[in-house]
Amino acid sequence: MRLFLFTALAVFAQPDHAAWDALLKKYVTAESRVNYAQWKADGVKELDAYLAQPHGASKAALINAYNAHMIRWILSNYPTASVFRTDDPFRAPRNPVNGRAMSLDDIETELRNMGDPRIHAALVCAARSCPPLRREAYTDSAIDAQLDDNTRAWLSNPALNEFGEIAKVSPIFEWYAGDFGDLAAFFRRYGKNVSKIEYKTYDWSLNDSDPNAPHYPQWRFYIDSFDYQPNWVKATAAALVLAAAYLLKRRFIY
Repeated sequence: MRLFLFTALAVFAQPDHAAWDALLKKYVTAESRVNYAQWKADGVKELDAYLAQPHGASKAALINAYNAHMIRWILSNYPTASVFRTDDPFRAPRNPVNGRAMSLDDIETELRNMGDPRIHAALVCAARSCPPLRREAYTDSAIDAQLDDNTRAWLSNPALNEFGEIAKVSPIFEWYAGDFGDLAAFFRRYGKNVSKIEYKTYDWSLNDSDPNAPHYPQWRFYIDSFDYQPNWVKATAAALVLAAAYLLKRRFIY
């Protein structure tokens, strides 16, 4: 019954995103980096108050919820070199949203089920290779214009996507290929004509505004994210470990 009431509130509630909007303007730079140190020092209470309210179930509300909960998780673990240096960041149902304990993956799945691939230009997983974190809250009245604008900003950033004779784009387009459908057509919608596509390596270093923030090496990511890898990767890694153990055993025995 309680869950039903919260769900009903989520559908009909008109959440106030003004506090989230103010926090983004205060702690996110023009380069879409986050001043986590300052936010942790003097902005956690305001963020917690925002997260405690019913969010609503609209596209804008759930994007705000995802990004706000991600930042709150980073603040709980800051300083850290990467979200993958924290405990099960995406799958643990630790985030209260409209009366439900949801994982970040759960929130993302609800958004993906809405059938709008532009949500991938708005969800920010606290990594340097993420799309730009918008310095304003998403709102129901402006969501279409905001998503188009953020998609253009994402595609226009050469550190994230390059369009030349060969398009070198974010691996997000590969990971969620089914959401984007005809990728060339999606790019044309934003004035990008492509004939050949390659995918960049994703930098999971924290999107920290601190110029001295540590780099998170790719080898470290593969170790930390092992449990998230597909089964064929796990099987290959296990086979390599067994082969190495066998060769070492032969070397020392014979």
